[in-house]
Amino acid sequence: MRFSSKHYYDLLAVIAGILFTLAFAPFDYAYLTLVALSLMFASWQNITPRRAMLRGYLFGLGSFGLGVSWVYISIHDFGRANMPSSCLLTSLFIGFWALFPALAGYFSVKIMSIIRGHISIMVMPIVWLLIEYLRGYWVLNGFPWLQIAYSQLETPWAGYIPIIGGYGAGFLVALTASGIVFIFQTKKQELLLISTLAALWAAGSALQTIKWTYAIGNPIRVSLIQGNITQDQKWLPENRLNTLKYYKTMTEAQWNSAVIVWPETSIPAYLNEVNEWFLLPLSKAAQQHNTDLIVSLPAHGNSEDEKYNAVMTLGKETGMYRKKHLLPFGEYLPWQPVSGFILNSLSIKLGNFKSGGIDQPLLKAGGYPFITSICYEDAFGDAGIIGLPDAAYLVNVTNDGWFGHSIEPYQHLQIARMRAMETGRFLLRSTNTGVTAVIGPDGKIISQAPLFKTTVLTETITPMGGMTPYASSGDKPVILVLIILLFCMIIYDRSISNHLRFRKLKQAWLWSK
Repeated sequence: MRFSSKHYYDLLAVIAGILFTLAFAPFDYAYLTLVALSLMFASWQNITPRRAMLRGYLFGLGSFGLGVSWVYISIHDFGRANMPSSCLLTSLFIGFWALFPALAGYFSVKIMSIIRGHISIMVMPIVWLLIEYLRGYWVLNGFPWLQIAYSQLETPWAGYIPIIGGYGAGFLVALTASGIVFIFQTKKQELLLISTLAALWAAGSALQTIKWTYAIGNPIRVSLIQGNITQDQKWLPENRLNTLKYYKTMTEAQWNSAVIVWPETSIPAYLNEVNEWFLLPLSKAAQQHNTDLIVSLPAHGNSEDEKYNAVMTLGKETGMYRKKHLLPFGEYLPWQPVSGFILNSLSIKLGNFKSGGIDQPLLKAGGYPFITSICYEDAFGDAGIIGLPDAAYLVNVTNDGWFGHSIEPYQHLQIARMRAMETGRFLLRSTNTGVTAVIGPDGKIISQAPLFKTTVLTETITPMGGMTPYASSGDKPVILVLIILLFCMIIYDRSISNHLRFRKLKQAWLWSK
């Protein structure tokens, strides 16, 4: 088979997808986002929607193939699936999420066949971000990994995040990539376009100097415990008592901290199994030392079948938060009974938890209320602002031990940084195996623990008040504006086309006379 120029562009789409992932942690070549998107958008020019869909899919295979292949570790090493089954499920996982760049390609080219001229520069960025939003929030409860803005936390584009959030900042990055393609495609140095893109970049840098929130109290000493108990040992019944003693011993050395945070499901037992003989004495000890302890464990509801992934506060303040946003295929099973039949046939056992619901009171520790997130709940910006401006800081407990020595823990840490930037608050991130970190209101990492090393991270944070513009509104206004803008562009272009068609008909009629 002869390798034509269109096949070169197909191959380029795969390469662009790989480059896109290299822009994210732990690689952090942020400028590659612009390179990858520019290559992708360029490959969508002057082709059919179906060809654009293929190239978008190839881009997705490149980006998700490199960026989320860590799911294999959780399926094979901890899901106990054999290698062929693990490879199959990982391939299906990657192939499914690759459909979203494919949809972006199809609809972008389809709409660009309607909209022409300078305004068409906005079509690809708008469609890309709308598809990204669909993937991030709505499909399978949302999978917001590898979204544009996460790669830009160290660039001037980060200045827009406290104002318009990740989707808004991501749109501006995609718009810049589309502008680059437009300039090269027209072979003109579009001064207005170049000036506009440069102004957006400069404005982002200036916005980074603005402090959207302010201190409302005295500094708080906090300690985050990274127990580093490997996933294959964590839930063994014979290890339970030693695990509890292990965390208790590390905690007793930190009673001089106002807040101590344990990682996700650090207590490998249900609440009713450990409450009387372990948690109540521990809570009393914390109270005697004027400390609040934040722990995590599974808990039953009104029946044995009603199970929650939960966080509890012990000591001066007591309360419970039940995880709202559950992990598909990990904590609940979508598409039953089909998915259940497939996983059972592969001998893969998964959790069956319930959602705690949106309307839950804020927990309190160190004298201030805080917003709680468990595991990948911190990947959803809208969920991270519920409770503001009352919450003075954020707490995330996570167990990324499911993904071993992969790039996932670093990607997840990068996601957590954006939540701090969006809200203008300190974020305490306590993990089982890493990466435990204290993150400042500007998204900068104040300190972090090494991956897979037992660590107690102690820092001082400041309770924060006030609201960033993003925290007041969330993602929905940006998405609504993009949808309205796209419809207005289509209507405007059609009205212009109809007007020109009418003029031609009128001129033809006059000439005929």
